Amino acid sequence: MKVTDLRTQTPDELIENLLQLKKEQFNLRFQQASGQLENTARKRQVRRDIAKIQTVMAERNRAEAAAEAKG
Repeated sequence: MKVTDLRTQTPDELIENLLQLKKEQFNLRFQQASGQLENTARKRQVRRDIAKIQTVMAERNRAEAAAEAKG
């Protein structure tokens, strides 16, 4: 998942992606605890994708707050 792709998405799409990734992260944790996790690198990638989405959302919130403060 690239940040440039995330920046083109609507806030609703970002929230939907975030919820999907959180569910996947939860499932990966259970797989690891039960010894069924095969692709351990996926945990790291999911965690980073979550962080990317949260960063884009925070940037938008800051931009909106700055626009409101000016106007």
